[in-house]
Amino acid sequence: MREGTYYAASAGPIAPRPAPAGPIDTEVCVVGGGFAGLATALGLLERGVRDVVVLEAETIGHGASGRNGGFVFGGFSLDCEKLLAQQGPQRARALYDLTRQAVATIRRRIAEHRIDCDAVEGGVLLANWFRDDTRLQRLQAFMARAFDVHWQLLSPDEVGAYSRSKRYGGGLLEPDAFHFHPLKYARGIATAIERAGGRVFEGAAVRRIDRDGAGHAAHTRDAVIRAREVVVCGGGYLRGLVPALERAMLPIATYVMATEPLGDALARSIPGRAAIYDTRFSFDYYRPLPDTRLLWGGRISILQRDAAAIARRLRQDLAKVYPELHDARIDYAWGGLMSYARHQMPQIGRLEDGCWHALGFGGHGVGPTTAAGEAIAAAIAQREPLPAGFSDYGLPRVWGAAGLLAAQLQYNWFEFKDWLRE
Repeated sequence: MREGTYYAASAGPIAPRPAPAGPIDTEVCVVGGGFAGLATALGLLERGVRDVVVLEAETIGHGASGRNGGFVFGGFSLDCEKLLAQQGPQRARALYDLTRQAVATIRRRIAEHRIDCDAVEGGVLLANWFRDDTRLQRLQAFMARAFDVHWQLLSPDEVGAYSRSKRYGGGLLEPDAFHFHPLKYARGIATAIERAGGRVFEGAAVRRIDRDGAGHAAHTRDAVIRAREVVVCGGGYLRGLVPALERAMLPIATYVMATEPLGDALARSIPGRAAIYDTRFSFDYYRPLPDTRLLWGGRISILQRDAAAIARRLRQDLAKVYPELHDARIDYAWGGLMSYARHQMPQIGRLEDGCWHALGFGGHGVGPTTAAGEAIAAAIAQREPLPAGFSDYGLPRVWGAAGLLAAQLQYNWFEFKDWLRE
């Protein structure tokens, strides 16, 4: 098995960006070079804020943003029916629409900045793991009625145009969705920020953030960045910097692998271009890659595992769905940390000390991170209020190790319920 992630290997080498040195003054300092931080920085530049600095502790897209499944679609980690129950029809639709607008923004930025990120306009398919398609029919009707979202209901025979697995019943196709190479996209957005006049630093771990007059000062090893506004977007990799955020976030591991190139065998098993996930709580998610590899993800855990252990577990999952591929060589396997909140909604807001924050995207972050960046950029540059609804969720404590254990037990309980239903 090869070292690292498929994304890093296929994106190719890139010249490292410098770490910051000496005193730096800027209008806005963004902490975190993942999707949320990059979207915030570019959103600010697009709105006329000319002096923006991004600080990334490792390299651009190092965390969940450069390791995920690459699905680009609407919604949050929180189930849409719960979102409606908690927010009511008007607010729930407005919040969901932010993620639909984010999908359009991602498309626009790919085209405008000519980002080569292997974008595939094949939609996203929700495949029914269970044989009764009544749930799919109810979900299709609910999404159309409550959110004006129109998914295509597919019969088991129609699902065969996307997947030849005998595991599935029918499916729902989200035609406005697409999938892409997340690390190439993150790198492309970082380049767009620099071309627009922003500054992006790597190897720039922030050690502390202090009040500094009317603004803040972010301290790295060799620099102090003074800014009118600071935005913290560290996600599951935030450590020892902002206690109010860290005690409200669970860093949860998830796993991904990529097979060897499968040639014609890939199309025999997965003839369509859609990215696919299924209706279980502990679902698989996967998509065909341009070089005929299969990228496969799934499972969450409080444990970070090595590549060999990840490959063993995910190969078992792959074989349940596509037994004909059980002997495929696994070339890459990796894990990464996502940030989860107890309420399963993004944590977007402003702390009492004036720092903005965007984290807690819970494994459903490609669209919502961009929505968060747009919301915070509009709040800073145009004094617009943050979208109604996010403040209702806030920063409830997750209680450290006890919260992690509770999350693992809950996940295992839902896995057991899936097994019973199956």
